[in-house]
Amino acid sequence: MKNGKKLPDAEFEIMKVVWGNEPPITTATVMEQLGKERQWKAPTVISLMLRLVERGFLHTEKDGKERTYFPLVGKEEYLALETEHFMKQYHENSFLSFVHTLYNGKQPSEKELDDLLKWAKEQRE
Repeated sequence: MKNGKKLPDAEFEIMKVVWGNEPPITTATVMEQLGKERQWKAPTVISLMLRLVERGFLHTEKDGKERTYFPLVGKEEYLALETEHFMKQYHENSFLSFVHTLYNGKQPSEKELDDLLKWAKEQRE
């Protein structure tokens, strides 16, 4: 990822729509898919998408009167970097600290424990 910066929530919402569709994507598609969740007007969506272009997350091309957008950063790449940052900042890169905080007094189910043990064994192989 070019800048390694966390996306603000509004821009992340747009990227989720971008990642969920076959490129290229248009502002109309974003507005339609955000629908009732967000009542953003076209200028707001265009402004947010242009910020994503400036940040290096999207590439834009003019297609007649309409702009189309293409993702430059994949969802998995972004989430991996965000998760890595989260683990460093809040858990000092400790998986056990993360798991402890996640369950914090709650009893994990037998299936969750089995899945965790299975995952741990696979990591050793």
